[in-house]
Amino acid sequence: MLPNHWYAILESNEVKRGKPLGVTRLGEKLVVWRNERGEVAVLHESCPHRGVALSTGKVVGDCVECPFHGFQFNATGTCTIIPANGKNTPVPKAFNAAAYITREAHEFIWVWYGEARDPASLPPLPFFDDIDDSYSYLTLRDHWTVDYTRAIENQLDVVHLPFVHKTTIGRGGQTLVDGPYVKLDGDRLLIWFDNRVDDGTPPKKWSEMSEPTRPPLLTFLFPNIWQNMLGEKLRIVIAFAPIDKENTMLYLRQYQRISRTPGLRFAFNFLSRLGNVVILNQDKAAVITEEPKATWAGMDEALIQGDRPIILFRQHRKEILEAGNRR
Repeated sequence: MLPNHWYAILESNEVKRGKPLGVTRLGEKLVVWRNERGEVAVLHESCPHRGVALSTGKVVGDCVECPFHGFQFNATGTCTIIPANGKNTPVPKAFNAAAYITREAHEFIWVWYGEARDPASLPPLPFFDDIDDSYSYLTLRDHWTVDYTRAIENQLDVVHLPFVHKTTIGRGGQTLVDGPYVKLDGDRLLIWFDNRVDDGTPPKKWSEMSEPTRPPLLTFLFPNIWQNMLGEKLRIVIAFAPIDKENTMLYLRQYQRISRTPGLRFAFNFLSRLGNVVILNQDKAAVITEEPKATWAGMDEALIQGDRPIILFRQHRKEILEAGNRR
């Protein structure tokens, strides 16, 4: 995982009031719940006392209660009571649980993976500010048996379209890739590309291209948010929620404001999700066969010019990891 970044790990509607949820994310077993005000909390799942899964307990006020001995933990992981010791007995810090700083926005639940800080000093969430309430969507959730780096790189891969998607979005045999032109802007990876039929002329090198004036077709926001800009009123966004080193949950949303009346809006979104199921399954069939399950900068692979988005993705991940190790 990349240190000192916000990760989208769940959709808001997966966490119900009054019921703890146990999930594996970021390679750790977590318990997620809502307090009386509907605010989300995320802790490591194991009770510090005897290791029971807190997700099998219940929500009591602002706390999650362990089903084994009734210990209660609030959103900061502080153990507020040990019933066997009495309600007026101070609780030693040794019984506090590990907690994540958590936010809820864009109908996602986010956790801060990194150094403990004043929550007010943390950077903004990585999302697209121009997606507002005028857009609607339905979510496609899909579990892939690869590390999230593999799943992300598939969506940065501009070379595979005429092969993996030859019956859908890759029709036309446009196998030659000019560029692509790729720009790293802080934690944003911006990608422009043009695929065309191979007429015998060599592809343009990215260094020979000027930065396009149009918006990038693909944008990746580190550590796990991707967008395909299909038009002013239509785009696809995916959150790649890491489960562990060999599993990832994809949350795919096709945001649109083409159809706005309730009936047409639902029909458009429903049919779009069906289409995305087909396309995503084409990707998945190839990606889950890749070895190793994860990727990194300098791994033993022979890459080509068209893989420039993947090369920069790996390089920037390496820079973030190295910066975290120096702290």
